[in-house]
Amino acid sequence: MPRPVWVLGAASNRFGKMAETGREAAARVSLEAIRRAGLEPKEIGYTFVSNAFGLAERQAHVGPLINTALGIPEVPSCTIESACSSSSAALHEAYVHVAGGFHDAALVVGVEKLSHLDTLTATSYFAIGADYPFESHNGATFPGLYATIANAHMHRYGTTSDQLGAVAVKNHANGALNPHAHFQKPISMETYRSSPVIASPLRLYDCCPFSDGAAALVVVAAEKYPNPVTEPVVIRASARAGSIADMHDRPELTGLPASQRAGAEAFRQARLVPAQVDFLEVHDCFTIAELVALEDLGFFPRGAAGPATAEGVTARDGKLPVNPSGGLKAKGHPVSATGASQVVEVFEQFNGLAGRRQVPKAEVALAHNVGATGSSASVHLFSRR
Repeated sequence: MPRPVWVLGAASNRFGKMAETGREAAARVSLEAIRRAGLEPKEIGYTFVSNAFGLAERQAHVGPLINTALGIPEVPSCTIESACSSSSAALHEAYVHVAGGFHDAALVVGVEKLSHLDTLTATSYFAIGADYPFESHNGATFPGLYATIANAHMHRYGTTSDQLGAVAVKNHANGALNPHAHFQKPISMETYRSSPVIASPLRLYDCCPFSDGAAALVVVAAEKYPNPVTEPVVIRASARAGSIADMHDRPELTGLPASQRAGAEAFRQARLVPAQVDFLEVHDCFTIAELVALEDLGFFPRGAAGPATAEGVTARDGKLPVNPSGGLKAKGHPVSATGASQVVEVFEQFNGLAGRRQVPKAEVALAHNVGATGSSASVHLFSRR
């Protein structure tokens, strides 16, 4: 039987534009997460690093550099790449190692720095997460690919632009309360409606920003730390799934099969159902992605997530709070740090550190993260002890 596993410490910097290098930011948030857990760096048995675009700083193999900065150069490390879901994949690997008894404590850290690049170069880096010969090389950017999903969803289910806008308005309102967020100002529906079209029907405020950032987690075997200094985040399930990479080969465009499979497996592992989840952090690289995720994971029937969002069901004070952190949309999207940062939000919620965005009496949380247009997906379920 796998050992019970906790996230005992978590930390993030503010997403946006970093003055420091990626490796410096990663080492700093890692040390903060370790200290929050009440551990010393020497207790870490393995480091799982996510840094998909490290070559943007001309630096690969960053794990040993982070470990050296932490004073544990002898600790093994590896880099996990799964596009935007990289650090969620790293968390899965850490969970497997700790649950399987290979190590008692592991560090997960995701980091990305792209702000020093011009927009065209940064966009080109992002585009390599898609199929270059068949998609990127032919001009299919991620806004264009997700616009295709949005158009299909609108055509089939009657989803409206204002329902997409409701996702953006909600997440910016949440981000305004998050000191880690890239964007900390709310927006109005009128601001959303007047923003320029990027890839029809997606407007500027439908799209998440390029962000720098770093986030870290300390994953431990519960039996080895019987007197934790924090409220542990119990990992109830860790599931991953894949899907056809190219959208032109998929039989259906209104959902992501990898999310559906990973979500079903996570609920099976945890022996929970969606109705038992108190809040979610889902992958909202574009507003349509949040609606599709809620339907893929079983929280709403097909076509119902848009109306529910417009009615306030997914607001911070609604029946099912979604992305209280602000999500990728407002908190920001430093590709490889995003998955870990979702768990930072769960840790802060469970430890009463979320301030004005605190979800009252939250006992169960879900984190969902997607790579590219859904060719990879990770779903984790968490609870208090």
